[in-house]
Amino acid sequence: MKKTFFLTALCLVLVSLANAQDAAAPVSDDELQRYAVMMDSIDEMRIDLLAEISEMVKGTDKITVARYNDLSKISNDAAKLEEAKATPDEISFLKEIQTLKESGTAEINTTFRTMAKDYVGASTYNKVKKAITEDGEVKSKYETLLNKLKEDNGG
Repeated sequence: MKKTFFLTALCLVLVSLANAQDAAAPVSDDELQRYAVMMDSIDEMRIDLLAEISEMVKGTDKITVARYNDLSKISNDAAKLEEAKATPDEISFLKEIQTLKESGTAEINTTFRTMAKDYVGASTYNKVKKAITEDGEVKSKYETLLNKLKEDNGG
């Protein structure tokens, strides 16, 4: 029993020391750059998905933009759709857009996880994310890098 307690306590101390060392290590410019590139890439994917959805809504003859905006708010409630007198074509289009949103979101999430793990590194991702929230200087550098990347993207 004493051995188990001692080993548990020792493990907790070692984990705490390892975390303290990670937290104490400053964020390098390269780490911050990688994190910013990752976040910019994810933002671009979101923007592209929203643009694709917007073009689909504007380009369809099944539903007007205003009607889509109204129905999309209640698209998961069959009773409210019926109350709003949504046509089968409108409901079909709402489902088509929902499928696109779900697949696009899944792709974005997969890309995010892959980049965080393989491009930035999981521990670096956590370290940089924490530093951005806790250190104003790191946050400022990050925002500057992110704005530069957005300018380079034309946005």
